[in-house]
Amino acid sequence: MLFSPPQTLPQRLTRRGVEVLPGVLVTAAIALVATGIGALVPVLGSAVPAIVVGVLLSLLRGRALPGGVDARIRPGIAYSSKFLLQLAVVLLGVQLSIGSILQVGLESLPIMLTTLGVCLLGAWWIGRAMRVESRLRTLIGVGTGICGASAIAAVSPVIGAASAEIAYAVSTIFLFNILAVILFPLLGHALNLDPHTFGLLAGTAINDTSSVVAAASVFSTAALGFAVVVKLVRTLMIIPISIGLSVMEARKDAGGARLTARRIVTLVPWFLIGFVVVAVVNSTGVIPAGPRDVLVQASVFLIAMALAGIGLSTDIPALRSAGWRPLALGAILWVLVTLTSLATIAVTGSLGW
Repeated sequence: MLFSPPQTLPQRLTRRGVEVLPGVLVTAAIALVATGIGALVPVLGSAVPAIVVGVLLSLLRGRALPGGVDARIRPGIAYSSKFLLQLAVVLLGVQLSIGSILQVGLESLPIMLTTLGVCLLGAWWIGRAMRVESRLRTLIGVGTGICGASAIAAVSPVIGAASAEIAYAVSTIFLFNILAVILFPLLGHALNLDPHTFGLLAGTAINDTSSVVAAASVFSTAALGFAVVVKLVRTLMIIPISIGLSVMEARKDAGGARLTARRIVTLVPWFLIGFVVVAVVNSTGVIPAGPRDVLVQASVFLIAMALAGIGLSTDIPALRSAGWRPLALGAILWVLVTLTSLATIAVTGSLGW
């Protein structure tokens, strides 16, 4: 087996950097535009504008753009939509600490596990009955049950999802996030929920962080802090779900061969290990508030870059061929998660009237 001498590493890194730079600059430019849109309309965030702009520009690729441009930006687009996506997941860990996980987890874990279980079972059973493609129903299921675009970002490389499937799943989750911002405060007031209970509901039943912030702010400022912490702890569900999906994918590839404990460990994606390591380091308090805020913003921007790359590489005909069924599946799962969250809160005695 031949190995490249260590002396060639800088040259190879330089060549790789030159190769991906044009496409990375394109995705960064789209992410900047998306960030500006998100600043003007906070409920949108930057993820959805990034993927929408990317999809729109993908319609121009090979048509209005001069010859050769597409070939030059393709490596950087692939780099953004894969490696930068995984790096963004690692940086998401800086939003969590062991203390907050333990404190909030004791109260919210039963509700999180129940809603997640109902959502994933619903995605599998209802999605199959509706003839929604396997990877797409998985993405919609984890996006609805865990944390929207972040969960989709983490799971998509594990299951090998196509760009069109990722784009459809993100768009579907976004639609119901917008509806949640409008409807959840009305629901909370109609049920006479106190701020703490509404924060628990919003944190476990609304997917994207920006939408949780928006809905809790509309309901009452007292509900905001708890809702956001519940939502961030809910993000941890990415880890066991991604590991489980890795094992399932490996069993498929191995034709059902037995998986040893050692092999299961090797299936854990590196970026999930990084996510846990960053969360543990953040728990020690060694990361000052300023740098931590920068890392949080960096993770959001990298996700926007990654989704811009996914949008640019989206197969538009495949997106159209998906039809209405995945959207209907998203609506059903959204209602199921909301009702399950309310029911579990009531059963566990957390419902405040």
